Amino acid sequence: MSAALFAGLVAGYGIAIPVGAVGTYLVALTARTSLRTGLAAALGVATADGVYALVAVLGGAAIADVVAPFAGPLRLLSAAILLVLAAHGAVRAVRSHRAPTPRPVSPLAPGRAYLSLLGITLVNPATVVYFTALVVGGRAGTAVPLLDQAVFVLAAFAASASWQAALAGGGALLGRVLTGRRGRLVTALVSSAVITALAVRLVLT
Repeated sequence: MSAALFAGLVAGYGIAIPVGAVGTYLVALTARTSLRTGLAAALGVATADGVYALVAVLGGAAIADVVAPFAGPLRLLSAAILLVLAAHGAVRAVRSHRAPTPRPVSPLAPGRAYLSLLGITLVNPATVVYFTALVVGGRAGTAVPLLDQAVFVLAAFAASASWQAALAGGGALLGRVLTGRRGRLVTALVSSAVITALAVRLVLT
């Protein structure tokens, strides 16, 4: 069981630590809203990672074969969603900055943030391919006890959740430091540019 725990933690951190478009959006979202909203969004990302870890454990190579034909369209869908988010964030920041008085930002409900980040992460085929490669490669033709499978999935979820929560915490600190209108405009535009670049790279790779 300890081996499954270690493998799950490594797998969870392995997929979570590289900060891509979703991680960038998570930090920016928390900076614009609140730590509570950011933590809910972080839990959405971790839930998707946990779901794919479970899918990989239960389905193995068969799941990868099913997902493979749809990897291209899913990648395009993921990139399109990220581009819309980037554009929406930039437009909203510019409008708020140009307003004679700062417009109150309607807080994003934690439940909506959770579902939004869950959906964005679920349409990323790289996650299921990643977990499937680890699980199938680690089995080496041997049966894995049910308890070890459960430990692996829970450990992967916990690792992803802890890292995403750290990103949300960083976003909350960023939001406290950059309280001025110009600071928020600059960070929103930079975030949108980074997300756009990462989405484009997602399509080209």
